Amino acid sequence: MTQIITALSKISQNYDAMFVDLWGCVHNGVTAYPEAVAALQAYRKAGGVVVLVTNSPKPRAGVAEQLKVFGVPEDAYDTIATSGDSARAAMFEGVVGQKVWFMGEWDRDQGFFEPIHVLDDPLEITRVELEEAEGIVCCGPFDPEENPEILRPQLLFAKQKGMKLLCANPDIIVDRGEVREWCAGAVASLYTDMGGESLYFGKPHPPIYDLARRRLASLGVEVSQASILAIGDGIHTDVAGAMGEDIDSLFITGGLAADETKTDHQPDEAALSTYIKKEMRAPTYAIGRLR
Repeated sequence: MTQIITALSKISQNYDAMFVDLWGCVHNGVTAYPEAVAALQAYRKAGGVVVLVTNSPKPRAGVAEQLKVFGVPEDAYDTIATSGDSARAAMFEGVVGQKVWFMGEWDRDQGFFEPIHVLDDPLEITRVELEEAEGIVCCGPFDPEENPEILRPQLLFAKQKGMKLLCANPDIIVDRGEVREWCAGAVASLYTDMGGESLYFGKPHPPIYDLARRRLASLGVEVSQASILAIGDGIHTDVAGAMGEDIDSLFITGGLAADETKTDHQPDEAALSTYIKKEMRAPTYAIGRLR
């Protein structure tokens, strides 16, 4: 049964490392949550290691720069694992071909195509129009406030041509401040529902957890499964991913599921119970906001 806690410090001594979601957990897409930052700083001062595990399509250097803008200090985390880095490696290995049709906001997402140096022989990727493409690279809808359903004609063409869609961000939605936006996961889900093939690399899928463990290893940190805690507000990403990896999870109910869990300062116990039963997910712990 999910245990509702009042602060991270109530359980943090049980874990040597944490895989921490960003959006809806540490920041809201505009600014940092001060209590969340303080909680992570305190955990690190006590000897814990924080890996920020995010479904952002950005390379980790881009996420680090974004965190500075949002006001998340560098002493709140040790390293970063992004869905973008995991997906980029796959793209440069050619999983969707050499000629790709890009979906997303180019000014924001162009870092996805920056050269990668961790592969021995990365493929040279060329962006082309849909009609010339071998596959699709999706960092998000062209307009994140428009329903991805408007992309059906292009996706139907791609499906008929047998193209694979590389999804750089499995999230369906995020809240940027007070505005709810669609993510690449919504496009990939639609494509799959239409009979197309979507490839995922972020939470809840294994590649990003493999990357997070490699990030830990690069720090010289070795921890057991039982000593890792995953934290996040996505029941189908953070919690489902933790369950798939057999690690404990702390569900932040005041993010995407704030309404369903009737979260003000803390979740309503009955509403939380109803929600997790409906979603068939079992977080180890729950809290209104990371603090």
